[in-house]
Amino acid sequence: MPIFFDEKNKIFKLDTATSSYIFQVYDENYLIHLYYGARIPDFDLTDLAYRDGSASFSAAPAHIDDYYFSLDAFPQEYPCNGTGDMRLSALAIRNADGNAATDIRYVSHRIYDGKPALEGLPALYANSPDEAQTLELEALDAVTGAKVTLLYTVFNNTGAMTRSVRIENTSDRPMDLQRVYSACVDLPDMDYNMMHLYGKWVKERTLTTRPLSHGIQSIASKRGSSSHQHNPFVALAKKDASEDHGDVYGFNFVYSGNFAAEVEVDFNSTTRFLMGINSTDFCWRLEAGEHFTAPEVVMVFTPDGIGEMSRIFHRLYNNNLIRGRWKTEKRPLLINSWEAAYFDFDTDKLVSFAARAKEMGVEMLVMDDGWFGCRNDDTNSLGDWFVNEKKLPGGLSELIRRVNELGMKFGIWYEPEMISPDSDLYRAHPDWCLHVPDRARSLGHHQCVLDMTRQDVRDNIFEQMSAVLSNNKIDYLKWDFNRNITEAGSALLPPERQQEVFHRFVLGTYELMDRLTKAFPDLLIENCSGGGGRFDPGMLYFSPQIWCSDNTDPLERLTIQFGTSMCYPTSCVGAHVSANSRTGYVTKGNVAMSGSFGYELDPNKLTDEEKAIVRKQVADYHKYYNLTHFGDFYRLIAPTDNTFRCAWGHVAPDKSEALFTVVIIRCPESSAFPLRLKGLDPNKTYYCEALDLTRSGAALMNAGLNLTKMKQTDGESLALYFKAVEE
Repeated sequence: MPIFFDEKNKIFKLDTATSSYIFQVYDENYLIHLYYGARIPDFDLTDLAYRDGSASFSAAPAHIDDYYFSLDAFPQEYPCNGTGDMRLSALAIRNADGNAATDIRYVSHRIYDGKPALEGLPALYANSPDEAQTLELEALDAVTGAKVTLLYTVFNNTGAMTRSVRIENTSDRPMDLQRVYSACVDLPDMDYNMMHLYGKWVKERTLTTRPLSHGIQSIASKRGSSSHQHNPFVALAKKDASEDHGDVYGFNFVYSGNFAAEVEVDFNSTTRFLMGINSTDFCWRLEAGEHFTAPEVVMVFTPDGIGEMSRIFHRLYNNNLIRGRWKTEKRPLLINSWEAAYFDFDTDKLVSFAARAKEMGVEMLVMDDGWFGCRNDDTNSLGDWFVNEKKLPGGLSELIRRVNELGMKFGIWYEPEMISPDSDLYRAHPDWCLHVPDRARSLGHHQCVLDMTRQDVRDNIFEQMSAVLSNNKIDYLKWDFNRNITEAGSALLPPERQQEVFHRFVLGTYELMDRLTKAFPDLLIENCSGGGGRFDPGMLYFSPQIWCSDNTDPLERLTIQFGTSMCYPTSCVGAHVSANSRTGYVTKGNVAMSGSFGYELDPNKLTDEEKAIVRKQVADYHKYYNLTHFGDFYRLIAPTDNTFRCAWGHVAPDKSEALFTVVIIRCPESSAFPLRLKGLDPNKTYYCEALDLTRSGAALMNAGLNLTKMKQTDGESLALYFKAVEE
């Protein structure tokens, strides 16, 4: 079994396929962290906890007879605020006496097969009880009555585990949670590079790496969403780690709202990593008997480099996060109307898109923004989810009938969490948007944000959406979110609960999504937030794919998609071929094929040559679907490391086939281009028809390919398919 408890020494050991995680119930029931790293057989590593505890006049509990023991120096399993540990804390609770001193001690635990759901929150799941094992450890602050349950789940056949926490007020007085982080890991040195994904709209998830330094370094969002600016992912890689070798820790937060990931290097040059809900603008009142559940953190360790860390995340999310029919069933190849028509369309124009796209093998038409209320631009009608019959005579039923008669499926766009001041809904319910008294209501993208903390608001939006979805044959829904949250106040919450709004908003969105997916289980949902502004595992729980970026230029997409691949599988990456980009259609398709492929253009404007390319891409989509969606992903040349070329590959889990793609970003200084492949079976022989080449996996990975003869002008690309053959 992956979770063990040494009763004599009071040591917990959690083993994944690649790691061991060990901590101890120390004297006076303090929880002390001992080890997280490559899998080992040992249990008792108590000596690893000792640090220099006198470097900062560190206080220590008087009743522990151990000269070296100090909460400020020892590695903590779940550190608390105000009782001796001066480093960043995972938990801070202001009690009824007004102070925030917090001190939890071990009480009991239980170990069981499977993985529990988290109340009101997306979370990873076990497909069967024998796929995972869970430890629930109960600790208590005896003074305040705060019962803290630490939850750990180990996935038996991967290098991954999850962590979360639940807080219950067992006292008869209220308490305020000021800081509740979901995971903390104390590491014994600072020899790490911190890797994370930064960006902005149309430049999301660029990978950046920096060495740890003494002090605090962090990434965060307080925008009401996980954001374009920082993704809730961090890796700590040993400084000698590479794509293929070395110790790497990966952390990803299963949450779609304000988050923080903080790293502190202390006076002992040891490292503390924390991840959880951003404590800025957060305070949660717990009345007597109430409880709070924090979102979970996914933790991955591998000694085999950054690439293997990514592949562990990919396999885990494909198997244990994405749900429903479209987890495994092939998704229809779609064309979206946005870049073809924007708001300027009618039934005939959309049907013409569908007819031309069908001729090339496309399977679904998606009607984007502009079909509802009086919507002809982005200044009005959000919240009025009824059909604009001036634009679509006969309503959706007539449009869908004509699209279906062509043999095409039909999809639709929504932005359920938003409201336009110029809308019937706003005029009827002006208090339904987030706002605070006596302050102007800021507009972003000409819109306000609905108060998703309110049940009446969510009921109204669900009823409007359900009326459309129930009465029309709709196969796909694009769920958008196009602004950050300001004036985060709710008309229904009392003053002492106003700092709960950000988290309650996310919980409300999750509740609405949960209702929708249960009411319409066959609906394929693609999440979007101005592109990749909510590209996080919380959204993946409800939608198996997320629009990666509003930037569809394939050369720009290289950096965006490479960063995304750090922890998110190709199966979830919304990637389309568009007309608005610098390269030819071959390269557009080669880049978009490394995602949930589709089109974003007017098919009526394609030349015969371009139509022929599209037909081949459609055939390739079906041919390579399992490879690109469920194969192992290998980064060969990163666009952040090489300004001339980029290359990657998808390899079948059984190594029987592979697809490798090369893109020339700009003409290189030298045309000499040797390329070593990765992920193949060294004992198999592979054939590549495009090169008319037969070669062993060992040779392809060690000697490589000589691509010097490849055309290497700006924007050129090459997709190479290898199939294992019998010798």
